[in-house]
Amino acid sequence: MNILTFLGGLILLIVGADLLVRGASKLALSFGISPLVVGLTIVAFGTSAPEVAVSLGAVLEGKTDIAIGNVVGSNIFNVLFILGVSALITPLVVNIQLIRQEVPIMIGASLLLLALGLDGRLSAIDGGILFVLLASYTVFLIVQSRRETQAAKDEFAEEIKPASAGAWDDRLLVQLLLIGAGLAALVLGSDYLVQASVSFAKAMGVSDLVIGLTIVAAGTSMPEVATSIAAAIKGERDIAVGNVVGSSTFNILGCLGLSGLVSGHMGLPMAPSLLAFDIWVMLAVALACLPVFITGREIARWEGGVFLGYYVAYVAYLILAAQQHDALQAYSAAMLSFVIPLTVVTLVAVLIRRPASTQPGTR
Repeated sequence: MNILTFLGGLILLIVGADLLVRGASKLALSFGISPLVVGLTIVAFGTSAPEVAVSLGAVLEGKTDIAIGNVVGSNIFNVLFILGVSALITPLVVNIQLIRQEVPIMIGASLLLLALGLDGRLSAIDGGILFVLLASYTVFLIVQSRRETQAAKDEFAEEIKPASAGAWDDRLLVQLLLIGAGLAALVLGSDYLVQASVSFAKAMGVSDLVIGLTIVAAGTSMPEVATSIAAAIKGERDIAVGNVVGSSTFNILGCLGLSGLVSGHMGLPMAPSLLAFDIWVMLAVALACLPVFITGREIARWEGGVFLGYYVAYVAYLILAAQQHDALQAYSAAMLSFVIPLTVVTLVAVLIRRPASTQPGTR
């Protein structure tokens, strides 16, 4: 029954996110918001709607470990698993704007979350800071979009074409109904997913945090999985990367910002293991994007394989740690003394051998 509840909640989240993106995108276009801004905000934020719904639902039900673990785990999953699988399908092109702007913003958001959580909790004030930064970032994107060349806007407009004013008048009610149905599905789906996840945690003898970092994180990231893999298969490889980076930034600023705001005066307690390990992994994953993205401005298949391998290694560590397995110490020692240093050396060597002058032109 728990499996059916989990799958039902997951399906509702995916369907709800899709309806919300469709309705909000077309409604925004009908009010004159540029397609570029719609793509960078509403569409990107919409794929993170399941994370928002689950985190808020978990906070309201007092399952704060799931709320925070969902966001941290989703960001780790986004980069290591989604980009890893997508790059294995085809090498992924990295837009220069991601290297210069979006990845540094994602890294900055990760550092800020670490700094805010050093006192052991994410307060309502902290949540307010994160949410204000999200609003500021959105405004920045709107201002920036006005400076884009008309050619770039025309290129993006081919993806999402606004309809005429008369057509929007006829379909306004339909878009509002799509948004309402999407929100309802997200709320119901998040409730099912949280309930099933808590039952899984109890049955498996692991903490809510571990379930949030793994099962819930992977489940709520399904829209990003579908979007990035579909984009990679269709050859829209820069979209596959941009979707992951944008969603990861929104997860921190939006999901945890709203969760902190609704948490009340007690705030969201952050588990010591989260501060000692998982947030650092999230930060390391964000930092790893820069050298990987800079080398030839693409994610090669072997780099995708490394990303995917590290995600498997991360989940294996969580399972061993949750069970206090005898192999945990040897596993940790092997990762710290051999696997991670070898990866760092390999990335540095590739970066040195492929200087900026050999990289492809600006996209």
